[in-house]
Amino acid sequence: MDTQEQLRLTAEAAKKLCLLDEAAINGILLDIADAAERNAGFILTENREDLARMDPANSMYDRLLLSENRIAAIASDIRAVAALPSPLKRTLWETTRPNGLHIRKVSVAFGVIGIIYEARPNVTFDVFSLCLKAGNACILKGGSDAYASNAAIVSVIHDVLRQHSVDVNTLSLLPAGRAAADVLLNARGFVDVIIPRGSQQLINHVRQNATIPVIETGAGICHTFVDNSANIASARDIVTNAKTRRPSVCNTLDCLIIHAALLPVLPEICSRMSGFNVIIYADEKAFEALNGHYPAELLKHSTPESFGTEFLSYQMAVKTVASLDEALTHIARYGSKHSESIVTEDEEHKELFRTMVDAAAVYCNASTAFTDGAQFGLGAEIGISTQKLHARGPMALAELTSYKWLIDGNGQTRP
Repeated sequence: MDTQEQLRLTAEAAKKLCLLDEAAINGILLDIADAAERNAGFILTENREDLARMDPANSMYDRLLLSENRIAAIASDIRAVAALPSPLKRTLWETTRPNGLHIRKVSVAFGVIGIIYEARPNVTFDVFSLCLKAGNACILKGGSDAYASNAAIVSVIHDVLRQHSVDVNTLSLLPAGRAAADVLLNARGFVDVIIPRGSQQLINHVRQNATIPVIETGAGICHTFVDNSANIASARDIVTNAKTRRPSVCNTLDCLIIHAALLPVLPEICSRMSGFNVIIYADEKAFEALNGHYPAELLKHSTPESFGTEFLSYQMAVKTVASLDEALTHIARYGSKHSESIVTEDEEHKELFRTMVDAAAVYCNASTAFTDGAQFGLGAEIGISTQKLHARGPMALAELTSYKWLIDGNGQTRP
């Protein structure tokens, strides 16, 4: 099918979604969760086809990989979304004017949401469940690396939509290749908003080439600052978790910032990293503190490129600073406004860090790995927005709606 025609059909399907009530939408989502688990074998077979084309050493391999456990977790997230209250038709604000006009600000669906993403087939399920719950149709443009996986997932969802007599064009998967992406980026009149999920290169391309509104879900260059008052055992646990829990995702720690007073205990803070073969790129002072206490083959001297890099793998930079102010300056220069953390027992430093750090999620004494829609109690997420207009941080149901004004009168005219 021609891409332009596919966009038109999805826009038409979106107009019918407002006729589905909340119970009908929840029923579809619950059936999709069941279908995901029931068809896990089919999905995994198609996923293995994609995996066979990718080098396991590629940092994207883990993102591409599906398993029975991951599909079960995806199904659980879909059920969690179904259990959430609908974000639609909520009165956000209302007033009655002196002339008797009653004015309400009411949440409504965007209409059609376009998602451009890379090798993350779980996004296909996550995005559709959130979009449908918020009353939106969606158009997906996944990467060619995951096309077989995405096509399998979409076919499973389409089967459920048919069972519920819902237009299958409510969910469209565009063909692989740059041409379809370029059509999507310029689909004025058919698509209401584009949300890119992936590398900084992808996000930059979408932002620079789209002629329709874009919500950026930016790259995650995340820091953890271990202050001089930090509890060392807590710092060790937080840093290890933030770096090693799942290094291929955007909330992963990329740079440990260490107060110079704690250099003698830096080997303790990093002690568990070697078990995961984490390569550390340390500045001069940190290198000296770690040398002889961390495997030589995993300890490297930092370069200017070590800072401001989203590694998406078992690699981490270490920066030494003399003060909180110096740490804040480093974060302001190299951060991506995603997630930043401080480990400290100093209440004044906590408050200053919260106030001064410009990021979507700011942590005190906790791992940045929690920046996630499900962990925030939002159900599955559509991405982590690093911009400030419309949405910021984990984007879930509320962020997939807009609003309109409803005005009731009894014959008023304006003089």
